[in-house]
This record gives sequence, C-alpha cells and structure tokens, in this order.
Amino acid sequence: MTEILAMATLIAPVTSGVVQMLKKSDVPKNLMPYLALVVGIGLGAAAFSFTDLIFIERLWAGGISGLAAVGLFEVGKQSTKGDDE
Repeated sequence: MTEILAMATLIAPVTSGVVQMLKKSDVPKNLMPYLALVVGIGLGAAAFSFTDLIFIERLWAGGISGLAAVGLFEVGKQSTKGDDE
C-alpha cells in the first residue's frame, strides 16, 4: 500500500498538469474529474519502467493520482477564491 501511495504522489503533479492543459480545450467542465481519473490511470499504466509494482497496483496509483489532482486544484481554487472577497 505504501508503494501505491508513493507512486500516486509522484504521478499527481503530472496528472494535474495534463488536466490543466486539457481544460484549455473545449471539454465540458463537469467532465474534468472523470477525465482526471482516466488520465491518472493512463499515466499509472504507462509508468511500467519506473516501478516494480504489478499492473493493477499501477492502475490504482494512477486512479488515486487523478482524484488527488482534482482535489488539489479545487483546494487551490477555493483558497484563492477566499482571498478575493
């Protein structure tokens, strides 16, 4: 479990960056959490040369990183929103 969380921690900034790039396209905003999950899972699957985790563990790490990337962005958005008021 520790290895999965460590890998998710490493993948989350990359996932967040990819999702932010996709936000510039014409993708509906309500689909972004799902898209982040898919991107995270894809990055987890593609990270086979960087870790010795089995495939399903890499998918879990990618899914966690996708969800973490969405949560990280929302927390940042809420904290800057409070500063404007």
